[in-house]
Amino acid sequence: MTAQKAKTKEDVMKLIEEHNVKFVRFWFTDILGQLKSFSVTSEELDSAFDEGMGFDGSSIKGYARIDESDMVAKPDPATFQLIPWRPKEKAVARMFCDILNPDGTPYEGDPRYALKRNLARLKEHGYTFLLGPELEFFYFKNSKGTEVLDEGGYFDLTTLDAASDLRRETVLTLEDMGIKVEYSHHEVAPSQHEIDLRYAEALEMADNVMTYRIVVKEVATKYGFYATFMPKPIFGQNGSGMHTHQSLFKDGRNAFYDANDKYYLSDIAKKYIAGLLKHAPEITAFCNQWVNSYKRLVPGYEAPVYIAWARRNRSSLVRVPLYKPGKEQATRIELRSPDPACNPYLAFSVMLAAGLEGIEKNYELPEPIEKDIYHLTEEEKLELGIESLPGNLIEAIETVEKSEIVRRALGDHIFNNFITSKKIEWNDYRTRIHPYELERYLPIL
Repeated sequence: MTAQKAKTKEDVMKLIEEHNVKFVRFWFTDILGQLKSFSVTSEELDSAFDEGMGFDGSSIKGYARIDESDMVAKPDPATFQLIPWRPKEKAVARMFCDILNPDGTPYEGDPRYALKRNLARLKEHGYTFLLGPELEFFYFKNSKGTEVLDEGGYFDLTTLDAASDLRRETVLTLEDMGIKVEYSHHEVAPSQHEIDLRYAEALEMADNVMTYRIVVKEVATKYGFYATFMPKPIFGQNGSGMHTHQSLFKDGRNAFYDANDKYYLSDIAKKYIAGLLKHAPEITAFCNQWVNSYKRLVPGYEAPVYIAWARRNRSSLVRVPLYKPGKEQATRIELRSPDPACNPYLAFSVMLAAGLEGIEKNYELPEPIEKDIYHLTEEEKLELGIESLPGNLIEAIETVEKSEIVRRALGDHIFNNFITSKKIEWNDYRTRIHPYELERYLPIL
């Protein structure tokens, strides 16, 4: 198990002095997972730790109305890191913030607070939630199109090219910021890459995902290129996923492992998987939150569409990596539907809520499906009880609107504001005329 290094206010003030830090960026996210930031000078930091820094919340997506707009950002000293791509002289650092109301109470529209609340609920059961996401992304020549930097495929070792250098520098920058990387490699599609983070506790990992995304983009920009976490930027190629490995620990031991089970899974693990499967349609809107997300979730491109679990079968929604003797601590389950453009605080919250529901309500886990589900007929899928994830954003939104477990996990404010935002996005999309329609219909109608 890993834990966030417990830096205190005093530790941070010492590091500020040691590294001649002049500016500290306060980072937080809106409800859609877009990183927000403002800077304070190091001289202001002492009072910022004690009182926080005020800002106008009415301009942040999904935050306060204009008549209740005063917000306070209070930095979390445990998240202090120097920003490696800024100058070393008069250095710049960052800290993630908790967003508070003016009276000092937690602001219910803060995604980081939503995750903290769910982790507090988990702690009542005595568990710790560990996550290891695999984020995929594309490098393009610029942000105006999808011209690739390489024609490589899965695990290809190409001759030295721009993408190899970009990936290498990204890994080194992440490590400079205290984020452990397990490995990196070329993915299936041209110019598609993956850097896998070493597992960590959920709050730390959500912060790491936000940092990861900005680091990937900053390094690409430095070399004049563009990196994107858009789930499906190229027609006919694999989209980018964020397969999320997860496990629960109790008293330092992996609660998902059972040496006597044929799958080496404990009852807790089985109920957790059953919860994910049962509530998968409800949590999809938060794991796949954009119109474009559903261009990835189609059969034939390694993205899971069907609600089932397996060990070897990568066409299933949940996969249980095979157990290796002596590696009990590594027993975990992998949810394969999320994409890397989600808000990690909310996505991790709803995953945990679904799994916990399975544990608390004693859900039964069905047998694994080891057949390639993509090649089953509709009748065979019906016979096996295999259902599908929502097919587009509005289906996902209409499904989650009825979900009590998601509403409870995120609170009314985030739940209602997110749904409102996504309905606006869907209406904007469905009323547009797309190139496909002009190509297909204009010459014949």
